Amino acid sequence: MKSLNEFVRAKRKTLRLTQEELSNKAGVGLRFVRELERGKPTLKLDKVNQVLKLFGYELGPVQLNRNNLLDENS
Repeated sequence: MKSLNEFVRAKRKTLRLTQEELSNKAGVGLRFVRELERGKPTLKLDKVNQVLKLFGYELGPVQLNRNNLLDENS
């Protein structure tokens, strides 16, 4: 499974867009795209979804198995 930053970078390259072109098309700053592709751990979800919308995706809540989470923290 690809991480978010790998996914965005791969989609951008598939469309042959520069980071600057992606930022312009998504309506976000170039700095934001660079931070997203570097995997910055704190990003605004609405801006992430602006970028993902260009690829036909969006982030949303995903249900996790709580038992697995409890086992991992032990």
